[in-house]
Amino acid sequence: MDFHHFFRLALLIPAASLAASADPLTFDAALSRALREAPTLAASAARIDAGRQAAIPADALPDPQLTLGLENVPIEGGNRFSLDSDPMTMRRIGVMQAFPNRAKRMARAAAAQAGIGQTEAEAAQTRLSVRRDTALAWIRRHTAEAQLQHIAALHEENRLLQAAVRARLAGGKAAAAETVAPREEAALIAEREETLRASRDQAVAALQRWVGAAAAWPLAGEPPRWPIERETLLGQLQRHPDLVRLDAGARALDAGIGEARAATRPDWSLGFAYQVRGAQFGDMASIELGFDLPLFAARRQTPRIEARRHERAALDADYQATLRALTAELDSDLAEYRRLQQVLARQRDVLLPLADERVALTLAAWRGGQGNLAELIAARRARIDAELRAIELAGAHSELAARLHFNYAGEAS
Repeated sequence: MDFHHFFRLALLIPAASLAASADPLTFDAALSRALREAPTLAASAARIDAGRQAAIPADALPDPQLTLGLENVPIEGGNRFSLDSDPMTMRRIGVMQAFPNRAKRMARAAAAQAGIGQTEAEAAQTRLSVRRDTALAWIRRHTAEAQLQHIAALHEENRLLQAAVRARLAGGKAAAAETVAPREEAALIAEREETLRASRDQAVAALQRWVGAAAAWPLAGEPPRWPIERETLLGQLQRHPDLVRLDAGARALDAGIGEARAATRPDWSLGFAYQVRGAQFGDMASIELGFDLPLFAARRQTPRIEARRHERAALDADYQATLRALTAELDSDLAEYRRLQQVLARQRDVLLPLADERVALTLAAWRGGQGNLAELIAARRARIDAELRAIELAGAHSELAARLHFNYAGEAS
């Protein structure tokens, strides 16, 4: 690494950040770090764990009940409120166990599992968002730094131009007014540099949300080149997080319908009691059975079932609407992707070489005394715009490719 390159790198990367890590931040390293450190993913993992723990007792029997009581206590006569004088008075202790019907217990377990599925779908969506947003922030910073490195080279070119103008002025081949144009160009280059530095700082701030302090580490490598083909992405559309989330919601509603149907079947309970009478009387025992009587299902359970069915139908319609919207969005993004490809190719293969040729011709004419400095400065400014535009288009092309790749390839990416 030569001194000038190191100096430009020092302008881009804070010294403290360079000392913090000996390894540069590649694209893959940024994604891996974001998946390890993003707080949103930790929150998603905790919610999944909570759902799994809550699902463990979903199909369990209710806790048994301990029953205590007094029976047949006299409240009149001389023995009123006496617990030992009347042979019918008993102290009772017992236990009662409710037994929900098996269909209801299975439905509750299915609902709990469906809830876990919803949480996992939301976690997958969050994971994909973290990867996509980390990728976009890394690419934006990479683009801004590529433009800044180009600006640094332009400063050196401008210094050489100013020296050439001063030499021509000393030789009597240029007017004093010509010394103003290179300095104006230097000011414009500095202004463009400040704008790019702000863009870079904004990209670092966005990246810091996902990778923390590593956002300021030096970058290394290039953005990946993903294969973007309509048929492939369309085949992966079912894995889009919006559709996965709706599918998980449909399973949860199916479980809710099962629960509502199970409520039409009676539950039952079993109780055992031991009854203690006075010392002169024998103790007694009893067994009790209880059954629910869903006699009014048409006004209680059935409306709940129908409500769940309507919710399910609404979700099916939402799924189809989302599928159509995503298909349209995919085709729109692919059209923009193809447009960027064509514009970038034209910028690199046609406009940039023409800008270089124009600069070379105007420079040769100026050196030969047949051109003026204003034309040369205008040609140089057009070339600067063309070069920075090419880098900007390449960055936009990579960002759109990242969106398409992560949105439609999902976790398979």
